[in-house]
Amino acid sequence: MTRYATIIGTGRYVPENEISNATFAEWMAAVDPKLAEVVGKFEASTGITRRFYAPDDWATSDLAVEAGKQALADAGIMPEQVDLIILGTDSPDYITPATSVVVQYKLGCVNAGTWDVGCACASFPTGLTQAAGIIATNPNIKYILVIGAYMMHKLADPPHDLTSFFYGDGAGAAVVTGSDKPGFISSSIKADGSYHKHWGIYSGGTYEPATCESVEAGRTKVKLLTAFPASVNNDGWPARTRECAANGNFAVEDIDFMIFTQVNLTTIKLVMENLGLPLEKTHWIMDKWGYTGSACLPMAFDDARKLGKIKSGDLVMFVGSGVGYNQAASAFRMP
Repeated sequence: MTRYATIIGTGRYVPENEISNATFAEWMAAVDPKLAEVVGKFEASTGITRRFYAPDDWATSDLAVEAGKQALADAGIMPEQVDLIILGTDSPDYITPATSVVVQYKLGCVNAGTWDVGCACASFPTGLTQAAGIIATNPNIKYILVIGAYMMHKLADPPHDLTSFFYGDGAGAAVVTGSDKPGFISSSIKADGSYHKHWGIYSGGTYEPATCESVEAGRTKVKLLTAFPASVNNDGWPARTRECAANGNFAVEDIDFMIFTQVNLTTIKLVMENLGLPLEKTHWIMDKWGYTGSACLPMAFDDARKLGKIKSGDLVMFVGSGVGYNQAASAFRMP
């Protein structure tokens, strides 16, 4: 009998410390009054109005644990029932060991194996696709917890770096299990490493181990060095959607709901128009919680699901795009 992967529970976590655009503009004005004016332009184009920061003594794993708790409760299972944790993040607790093992320990998933996915915003659909493959081929695996978590503000320089406008902390999670009904339908993956020097943290790894000089120069902080062309997402997201539909033998118009990377509302609107889908078939959260990177897709999915926008039987497409760049799409039928 064919064994499919299905999503049976979701959760999210948003910390309490709100940083409004007005507050961020004040930070920028203290550095350069002209920078404060850019905040309003960013808000108009992206839809971001605020973001939330975790306490200073928290790490990314702490956000992931809180979202994981919510997802497990929603699925009605206990931590010790989890067989595998797949954690997507590009703001890890450490370079090594993996953040997923820290989450496994803190969450009490004593019987679970773990691994990290480092595809930035493409991590959640990538993780869902990995979970689907594991479920389909390993009958001993019953429950997989897929988490996306993000704490990039702590690896940035919010008072001095305008790009920090985007970064909000958060985490989202989903519980995947086996079913005799789809479930997981198809996926699409794409990368273009020629963009690897556009946006990232470039000191602290083997390319340039951290030194006093690199720390003082800010190279251990996340930096946008070269803007990505708009075509990366404007053309890439529709391409991933159409390829995923072709791989799953369904039409784009059959899609009931789209979940995209939550960084720019203008892009979401353009892509939905490109796909010929009404805006009512998607959801955005950047206006409420800012850009939450590796966490934004599961957070948006959980929010839409619990608002009643996603229903049983719906065909949902996840499309993520992250620095590097990586892109991934994954299609699921809701149970």
